[in-house]
Amino acid sequence: MKKKVLLAFSGGLDTSYCALYLVKECGFEVVAATINTGGFDEIAANQLQEKAFSLGALDYKFIDETARFYEQGIKYLIFGNVLKNNTYPLSVSAERVFQAMALAYLAIEMGVDAIAHGSTGAGNDQIRFDLIFQTMCPQIEIITPIRDLALSREEEISYLQQHGVEGAWEKALYSINEGLWGTSIGGMETLTSNVVLPEEAFPNQLQEVDSEVIEIRFEKGEPVSLNGTIMTPIDVIKCLNEWGGKYAIGRDVHVGDTLIGIKGRIGFEAAGPLMLIKGHHLLEKHTLSKQQLFIKDQMAAFYGSLMHEGQYLDPVMRNIEAFLSSSQKNVTGNVEIRLAPYRFQLLGIQSDFDLMQSAVANYGETNKAWSAAEVKGFTKIFSNQTKLYYGLKDA
Repeated sequence: MKKKVLLAFSGGLDTSYCALYLVKECGFEVVAATINTGGFDEIAANQLQEKAFSLGALDYKFIDETARFYEQGIKYLIFGNVLKNNTYPLSVSAERVFQAMALAYLAIEMGVDAIAHGSTGAGNDQIRFDLIFQTMCPQIEIITPIRDLALSREEEISYLQQHGVEGAWEKALYSINEGLWGTSIGGMETLTSNVVLPEEAFPNQLQEVDSEVIEIRFEKGEPVSLNGTIMTPIDVIKCLNEWGGKYAIGRDVHVGDTLIGIKGRIGFEAAGPLMLIKGHHLLEKHTLSKQQLFIKDQMAAFYGSLMHEGQYLDPVMRNIEAFLSSSQKNVTGNVEIRLAPYRFQLLGIQSDFDLMQSAVANYGETNKAWSAAEVKGFTKIFSNQTKLYYGLKDA
């Protein structure tokens, strides 16, 4: 009997090569599966199915995990204002975790002999996929042709062309991963430390040259409306991605330490995620206490790092999620943001829980809750330890 293999299939260069190779060279029965985390619509799904069959796949599955991705992942990235290295909103790393989990569930349900993915041996995705598979379905073999054969993109293109597979291979010069939580862009430029990605490498081009102000409403930390129109959080993200894309907002380059110990550089465009994270963070500055903000920053950093490394299934993640959720009790209000070409500006917030709107005092102006003598006494006690330190002869 032929070995049945479930292939993670995006329709890109790597997974197209894998589909053809597993059928032609290995003689496997391939079931191609696309896990949608917000990057594909119905038209794209139909095109992917046709492509999978043309490459020799026996069957094709399209599974929409967008809702689960938001509810069990993105929501907590917003709560935590998670930006890897203060830059990257985990656009791809977070969605890979949920794609891997969906594939593992499907592999178990179908009873396949192996799961295949198109990750190379030089990136983080190989770890994320393997780690999830080894945790959820350790009895199922993992096959990785690109990694095992150490193939270059040029070699993959040549193999496909030799087998008569047509494609816009000039576009394959860039590796594009599009999802609800942003799009990553990799190419020759990102292999350097100083060359910038060209304008045409980004999925959205500048269309708007004026500026405009938008308003996002959060309720208990979740985005629930845009300019007064009630929406699901997923629709808010989609609208912000589209809106911000017209202004070419959300472009940046992330440089970080990979799981395999080398530095990595990747371009990305994430208008919605960046506006939501920055807007949510501003609202929290007004509505949370000093200690809440301090502890949250540390917990969120742990959460983001573990998510980035594919450690989503570690039980500590559920503990941190419980903390993050509890911190959002008063994070309700409206945030105004001005959009302009290539940038956005946070203008301010309105919230019933705004700790600045107090009858007690106005910063730097007046107060009603303490006297001048009380401040003098407080400052004297507050400075005691420092005075003791500098009072030592050798200090």
